[in-house]
Amino acid sequence: MMKVKLYNTLTRQKEPFQTLLPNKVKMYVCGPTVYNYIHIGNARVFVFFDVVRRYLEYLGMEVTYVQNFTDVDDRLIQQSQKENRPVAEIAEDYIEKYFEDMDALGVKRATVHPRATEHIQGMIDAVQTLIDKDLAYEVNGDVYFRSLHKEDYGKLSHHSLEELKAGARIEVNDRKEHPLDFALWKAAKPGEVSWETPWGPGRPGWHIECSVMAKEYLGDTLDIHAGGVDLCFPHHENEIAQSESMNDKAFANYWLHNEFINMNNEKMSKSLGNVMTVNELRKLFSPLALRYFLLAASYRHPINFTDEVIKQAENSIARIQTAIENLNHRKQNAQHGSLDPELASKLEKLTEAFQNEMNDDFNSANAVTVLFDAIKLANEWVQKPIVSKESITALWEWLELHGGTVLGLIQPKEQQVLAEEVEALIKERQEARRSKNFVRADEIRNELQARGIILEDTPQGVRWRQG
Repeated sequence: MMKVKLYNTLTRQKEPFQTLLPNKVKMYVCGPTVYNYIHIGNARVFVFFDVVRRYLEYLGMEVTYVQNFTDVDDRLIQQSQKENRPVAEIAEDYIEKYFEDMDALGVKRATVHPRATEHIQGMIDAVQTLIDKDLAYEVNGDVYFRSLHKEDYGKLSHHSLEELKAGARIEVNDRKEHPLDFALWKAAKPGEVSWETPWGPGRPGWHIECSVMAKEYLGDTLDIHAGGVDLCFPHHENEIAQSESMNDKAFANYWLHNEFINMNNEKMSKSLGNVMTVNELRKLFSPLALRYFLLAASYRHPINFTDEVIKQAENSIARIQTAIENLNHRKQNAQHGSLDPELASKLEKLTEAFQNEMNDDFNSANAVTVLFDAIKLANEWVQKPIVSKESITALWEWLELHGGTVLGLIQPKEQQVLAEEVEALIKERQEARRSKNFVRADEIRNELQARGIILEDTPQGVRWRQG
């Protein structure tokens, strides 16, 4: 099997993936700031790196996957003032809404979801360490990192200091020694949430939060640090500067960044009013279609959201679901036998093709193409007059593993439970009809209809589908 290669933003080239510890992956993905619903651009981060995590686990690796919640920052404080509610209450609400959205899109829960406010003392200690090293300085309760004291500052974004100054979100602040110095700690303004520190009451800066939480759960050096391309500078650049200055070790060996989503060929922005939240989109489109849309292109390329593209995604998901339903139906009537050698060979080749694509920088777009090659093969075999239960099962298991477990485009366990329940009810209904218990037969049909199950008579017997 070809070794996994991934594109490392730090080196700007594809590199063989080598973990710090054998078969163990330490992976940190920057999570949301929980002051509002997440939008579809945020979802691209969480869905794609969910697949990265799933694929590494598929290869037999043990992945410790950390995704944080930023539950205190400027935007949360502004939202708190706007709604006249405590920051903690707003954060709790939107963490719950985040999980609702991501559960719907099939994103697995992280190994741990740390919250910034749970690690305040660690952040205070980290800031003090940098002050003690003369790499940070305090001004009226604010503490800033001396960026230029990190000789390789800018190594992730690959820009000169002048370019960094032009591109940074630098607030006008005469107290900083240099425009690129960034806040490690912020003095509290009247009425703001705060914690006591040696520099007075205040709260952490955004960047120090992730450095401290990453170290707490993954150690000084990570295998993979990931997020959207908008985080490359300043957030990830600043994480590197402060973490490596604190720990005197490399912060992360591989940096992965996904590109933006455009809305109808325009950049998604609040000023244009075209920011679509996942919560809104779930009311218009199926969650699996949204997930498909996010995976059907290379993560390092921008993608364009249009109604037409999402309708195509809906059709693709329908094709996958129909293939699964056909296999489930045929499996109920197929006779036991042996796995067809020709089919076994074709499935082996599909597995090799799937792995080759995913090993090449987690190319989910091409992996989806391989999935549809397998769908085509499944559709051919369910039409054969004679096919063994073992062959149908092998096809179903291939789709469940690669399309479900890895890509998350099939929810097989729920479907299997549903299939078993529905098949049992259909069998009971047929027996009721044979015994002329038409009242019970009608009750079962009504129950199935209420659950959105449509029954169809076919030459091979009664089959069902979800309406």
